[in-house]
Parts: sequence; structure tokens; C-alpha cells
Amino acid sequence: MYLRCFFGKFTEDIMLRKLNNYFTTFEKILWIGSLALITGSAVMFGKDGILSVIASLIGATSLLLNAKGNPIGQALGVIFSILYAIISFSFAYYGEMITYLGLTGPMALAAFISWIRNPFAKGKAEVKVNHIHRGEVLFMFILTAVVTVVFYFVLDFFNTANLIPSTVSVTTSFLAVYLTFRRNRFFAVAYAANDIVLIILWSLAALTDISYISVVVCFVIFFVNDIYGFVSWSAMRKRQAAEIQP
Repeated sequence: MYLRCFFGKFTEDIMLRKLNNYFTTFEKILWIGSLALITGSAVMFGKDGILSVIASLIGATSLLLNAKGNPIGQALGVIFSILYAIISFSFAYYGEMITYLGLTGPMALAAFISWIRNPFAKGKAEVKVNHIHRGEVLFMFILTAVVTVVFYFVLDFFNTANLIPSTVSVTTSFLAVYLTFRRNRFFAVAYAANDIVLIILWSLAALTDISYISVVVCFVIFFVNDIYGFVSWSAMRKRQAAEIQP
């Protein structure tokens, strides 16, 4: 019994040390700072509190893991999509709700499967960075244009609040989820662009209801995390290329 407790504690200590070493000092500061700002803004402005806080905390954690190329980040992204859709519904942002339930969430699940199937090294929780060619880039933009037009009419049919920003959000979201699924580093840039759109969108909502300032703060934090994600993936791409070369 004593030995079991001892070895259980010993194993736990090793796991905690590994987890501590997994993240850099900057990443720890970024994550803790993000959680603190999200919680603080929710306490000050959020009236719906708990749901928005939980969604934002999960989202921030997801982005940090995505920046590390860890598939768990995509799994958390599925959960965030569901919660964010509920929040969007509360302000009649049907575009956001439909996008996250019908597009971002399912694509995050597909990306999770893709990342698991394409590790950089066997047994390593890091996805292999992929490069897409010009032909696929052209296909991606054509597909994005089609999705944007279709969603514009769908959102208009549902009398979506702030129709144009909501449609642009669909465009940037689709680019982001496509690039994420294809394991391309520019997915973080597309998400950063989407964050800017959402900052504008929820700022408009905050003019009507000040409690939505907490959502604005959330996406400002997401923007910073996505910029770091691009920097991290760019470095990861170079390191992987160097390790592959004989």
C-alpha cells in the first residue's frame, strides 16, 4: 500500500514536471495572463458570466495547444464552438451560431482527426506542418467565395444582426478551418483576421449591451494568441524541416 502511494506520487511528480517543461516561460505567462484577463473582464462586465467565462477559458487554452501543434487543442475547439454558438444565439448573431455549429465545430473535429493521423514523429504530440501548392490555394479561395455567397443569403434570410460583418466572419472562419485541416501555418493568420472581425462585431453588440465587452476582450486575447500561433508554427516548420534533412 505504501509502495503504491509512493510510486503513484512519483509518477504524478514526473508528469507535472513534463507538463511544466512542455510550455516555455512566455507560453505560461501568455496562458495565465489570458485566463486572468478573461476572468477579470467577465466579472466586471459579463452578466451571463459562467457560460461566457467557461467558453473563453477553453478557447484560450485551445489556442495555446494549437500553437504547439497539439491535437488536443482541436478537441477543445469543438467544445468552444458549441458554447460560442449558444452565446451568439443570445444576441441574434445567427451567422456566428450557424458558422460555428455547421462549419467551425465540424471542421475542428476533422482537423483533430487529421492532426492525430499526421504526427511529426511517432508518439509525439506535435502535428507535421504541411505546405499547400498554388493549385490548392486557388481552389481554396474559389471554395471560400462560394461559401461566402451562400452564407450571405442564408444569414440574410434569418435577419442576422450586422449582416456584412457576420458574412465577412464566415469568410475568415472558413479560410481558417480549411488551413487548420490542411495543417498549414497560415491558419493562425486567418484566425487572427477572424478575431479582428469578431472584435468589431461584438463591439457593435456592446453598444447595445455593455456586458458584451467581456466577449470583445476575449477576442482581443484570442488575436494575441493567434499571432503567437503563427510565430510558433513558423519556427516549428523550420525545425521540422531541419530535423528531416539528413
